[in-house]
Amino acid sequence: MLDIKFIRENSEVVKKITQQKNINLDIDKLLRTDDSYRKLKQEIEKLQCEKNKIASQMKGGKPADELVKKGKEVKEKISGLDAEFKKVEKKYNELMLLTPNIVSKDTPTGKDENDNVEISRWGEPTKFDFEIKDHIELGKNLDILDIERGTKVSGYRGYFLKNEGVLMHLGLMMYALDKLVKKGFVPMVTPTIVREFALIGSGHFPSGKEEVFQIANPGKLASGEEIKESKFLVGTSEPSILAYRANEVIDEKELPLKYCGFSQCYRSEIGSYGKDAKGIYRIHEFMKIEQVIICKDDLSEADKQFEELRKIAEEILEELKLPYRVIQICTGDMGAGKYKMYDIETWMPSRNSYGETHSNSNLTDWQARRLNIKYKNKNGEKRFVYTLNNTAIASPRILIAILENYQQKNGSVVVPEVLRKWVGKDVIG
Repeated sequence: MLDIKFIRENSEVVKKITQQKNINLDIDKLLRTDDSYRKLKQEIEKLQCEKNKIASQMKGGKPADELVKKGKEVKEKISGLDAEFKKVEKKYNELMLLTPNIVSKDTPTGKDENDNVEISRWGEPTKFDFEIKDHIELGKNLDILDIERGTKVSGYRGYFLKNEGVLMHLGLMMYALDKLVKKGFVPMVTPTIVREFALIGSGHFPSGKEEVFQIANPGKLASGEEIKESKFLVGTSEPSILAYRANEVIDEKELPLKYCGFSQCYRSEIGSYGKDAKGIYRIHEFMKIEQVIICKDDLSEADKQFEELRKIAEEILEELKLPYRVIQICTGDMGAGKYKMYDIETWMPSRNSYGETHSNSNLTDWQARRLNIKYKNKNGEKRFVYTLNNTAIASPRILIAILENYQQKNGSVVVPEVLRKWVGKDVIG
């Protein structure tokens, strides 16, 4: 979320960004609610002081009837205002959680993905002198992917990886993990079942709640009592990693903190029914290594870390020898919390286009304020940190690019050199 003081002092800027990000939020209503919130809070604090003063006067003997009567009146006033305050506070928090982050000066202004801007490209789309197969046909012929039985077992968007498909899938995870550890990232296997605060803190709630699976039966205590707290399945390890440092004050000497989180990921894909319906491009569950950086509140430092995350993802794709392009995301296509955002798209021959494989974001202190993650600087001041993230590798989507770009005329698939030690062979045939 943004600082309410910043919103007040820059209300027109925030209104403009809210409109550009296609967010349905009335900033004037937020400011009016804040006025009520602060006014009620001050009144309650004033009455609380009066109540304490009366309580002090009533000590050491029988208090006068008038004092007792006054004490009751003050208590009733506090009770009445407190109920009203809770309603206003709830509304205030709801509106604050919807307020978007501002964007960088170089972020393109646009309505949707059609206004995103390509900023770089590596490699040339793979050319073939034979009729190509898509990853579905290749996977079936090579007995490494079974979508038909996956649908039978799991339903829509279900799949099985088999044989060398499994080895390549897990090899990608180990390859990326090994690279990130060597670059100073702390490896983590993160919880995939999380409490609601983690998803609110990362910004996946409230606006993206329909994309998250909720656990219908969170379990029972040893006493037999049902656990009533809501639990959810994460779509990335980012919320878990950020919540790991929630409500903490970090020493500046520790920054930047660099984490790489391995997790199974779950996404409901609500609203995408019928879109990318075939194959494994858009699925309900997958594996991912996510990069997360926590740094001090300095835009130049954050931009440096942002570009580092991008370079690591590019390095992975270049070592896999997969053509890709980098897209800078416009205001209308980026999430509420994003200050600056890139997508990296990898060439997928059967689509005759690039498909998104990485998402790189700088969120400044927008997540840190929601999760109350601060650091103490050299002057002893407590400041909110900045947070950044990017995909290192996500599979099996990246397998589409590998299988299709590395296919041979005889139907076999060459294994990328960097994965051969995990797959155990040079060619899948």
